[in-house]
Amino acid sequence: MSENETEKSIIIYQPVEGQAGIDVRVESETVWLSQRQMGELFDVDVRTISEHLSNVFSSGELEKEATIRKFRIVRREGSRDVTRNVEHYNLDAIISVGYRVKSATATQFRIWATKRLREYLVQGYSINEQRLEQLGQIAQVLSRSENPAVAGTGEVLASYLPSLHVLRDYDDGVIVQQSDGRSPVWELGYEDAQAIIARLREEFPDDALLGVENGDGLQSVVATIYQSFAGQDLYPTLEEKAANLLYLVVKDHPLADGNKRSAAALFVEFLDRNAALYQADGAARVSNNALAAMTLMVAMSSPQEKDLMVALIQRMINTA
Repeated sequence: MSENETEKSIIIYQPVEGQAGIDVRVESETVWLSQRQMGELFDVDVRTISEHLSNVFSSGELEKEATIRKFRIVRREGSRDVTRNVEHYNLDAIISVGYRVKSATATQFRIWATKRLREYLVQGYSINEQRLEQLGQIAQVLSRSENPAVAGTGEVLASYLPSLHVLRDYDDGVIVQQSDGRSPVWELGYEDAQAIIARLREEFPDDALLGVENGDGLQSVVATIYQSFAGQDLYPTLEEKAANLLYLVVKDHPLADGNKRSAAALFVEFLDRNAALYQADGAARVSNNALAAMTLMVAMSSPQEKDLMVALIQRMINTA
């Protein structure tokens, strides 16, 4: 559990028009509610919520440390505003309790939360063709300026235009896989993957479950990107292997915790060892922000969107 004192994004959940809304916190790709808020959501007392949470954790259905976070809440107590650390529970815990208390309400909230999270991730990035053309014209004008600061702004804007087209294609569901056909020169082995994740764990010493393997899940992911049929490699190019590696580590949950961080680390190492992490001018092929966005988008995607996600990752590698 961790404390976080920074201001968080709040969205309102109102299941029935005219009914009092519930303030839902959004952070770390999920939503968070306190026990009191869960009681309001499912129309039961806090004691009942607490009992069900205890059962969820004691049965091993969810890991307690991975589903709880403390937020500083300002409450009115008498005539004073008092700040207290209040435990909040993520969407997995909320739904687990909900199915035990009122499954219909839990399902309704899950659908709402999933939709809101998806919108939250891509908000502000869905731009139509006319807007793209306008941005392109602005970039050209700015780039012609003799003022270095203004010209630099144009260069930055122009560099992002291809990504905006990618996002438009994503909205339309028509992303085409792109690859320059390069074969990898370095093969990721199971022990290599373990070593990369071990180094990642050193960066987060307080995360006890980070990188702890779930059965043979990690070994299976590594084997999958190198599988073949009738003597033909199913993922022959390094872009295909890299994209599927990132996707599978995020979606298959081969680790007890830190799947997204581990997926990103493995993805970067794979590109680097295959001389594909940097462009000819030395700039990173995939920026930190782009990598984070891709990883989060994969995490929030449905299984039916796998091909679209993999194609998006490949597109971003090749258009960088």
